Amino acid sequence: MMSVERPIIALTGATGFVGGTVLDTALATGYAVRALTRRAQPERPGVDWVGGDLADKAALSELTRGAEAVIHVAGVVSAPDPSGFEEGNVTGTLNLIEAMVAGGVQRLVNVSSLSAREPELSAYGASKAKAEKFVMASPLDWTIVRPPAIYGPRDKEMLELFRAARWGVMPMPREGRASMIHVEDLARLLVALVPGDGRVAGGITGRIFEPDDGKPQGWEHFETALAIGWAMGKRPRVIGLSRAMLERIARVDKFLRGPRAKMTLDRAAYFSHPDWVVSPEAAVPAPLWRPRIETRQGLKATAQWYREHKWL
Repeated sequence: MMSVERPIIALTGATGFVGGTVLDTALATGYAVRALTRRAQPERPGVDWVGGDLADKAALSELTRGAEAVIHVAGVVSAPDPSGFEEGNVTGTLNLIEAMVAGGVQRLVNVSSLSAREPELSAYGASKAKAEKFVMASPLDWTIVRPPAIYGPRDKEMLELFRAARWGVMPMPREGRASMIHVEDLARLLVALVPGDGRVAGGITGRIFEPDDGKPQGWEHFETALAIGWAMGKRPRVIGLSRAMLERIARVDKFLRGPRAKMTLDRAAYFSHPDWVVSPEAAVPAPLWRPRIETRQGLKATAQWYREHKWL
C-alpha cells in the first residue's frame, strides 16, 4: 500500500530508460509514485503500479487520480510508419490530458524532444510538435521539456555507439553538432519542475525548456565519437556519413530487419540535420536546476555500467 502522507506523482514511461531514472529520483526526493506499466512489475515501496497504456482511458483515470502532478515520459521513438508515432505520441498525450482534466489534476511536466523544433524533418519530430500543441492548448498548468541526446546507464540507443567504439570504428553523421545530457541530470530537472511556479524569477508555467550538460554550442559529432572512444579506452576511426549514405543504410536495415529496423529513413533525416544544439533562450533558470555530471566522466561511468552488466 502507498503511504498517504507522501505526495503522489503520476508517471508514464516508468519502465523505460528515462522513466526508470525519474522513478528512482522521485522516490529519493520524497514522493510516492503511481506508475503506468504494460507488464506486471515487482512490488516496490512507494510505488503503485497501474496496468495499462496510453490508449487505456480507464488506466489513465486510475493513474492520475489524486496525483499532485503528472510527469509524462512515455512515447514512441521508433516506428515503421507515421501512424505509429501519431498513435503513441499524439493520441496518447491527448488521452492523458483528458484524464487529467476529468480528474482535476492540474500540473503536467511533459517530456518532448528537440526534434519538435523541426517537425518537417521527421515523422517523429512532427508527432512531438503536434503533441506539444495539444499540451499548450490545454487548460493545464504545463511545462514542456525538450531534452537533447540522452545517455547513461540502461540506455539502449547510444549502446550501439559504445559497441562500435569497442571495435575501433565509429560511423557518425558527417556534419553537425548536438547537445547532450546525462539521464540523472534530466530526471532531477523533471522532478524539480513538479511543484510548478513560485520559486524562480519568470516562472516555469507555460515555458518550454531545453536542458543540456552546460557545454556551449554542444558537441561536434566527431567530438562525441572521440569522447565515447575515450570512455571505452579506445581512439576510434570516425567515419562521417552523409544523409544519402544514412538513407542507404536505412533501406538495407529495413530489408534485413523489417519493422524491427533501428535505422529508418525517419531517423536518417533526423540524424543528418546539422543543428541539434539547445537554445540559450530556452535554458532552465539556474536557481531551479543546473547539470551536475560532466559528460566525459558520465560517458566513462556509462561504459563501466555496460561492462558490469554484460551489455558490452
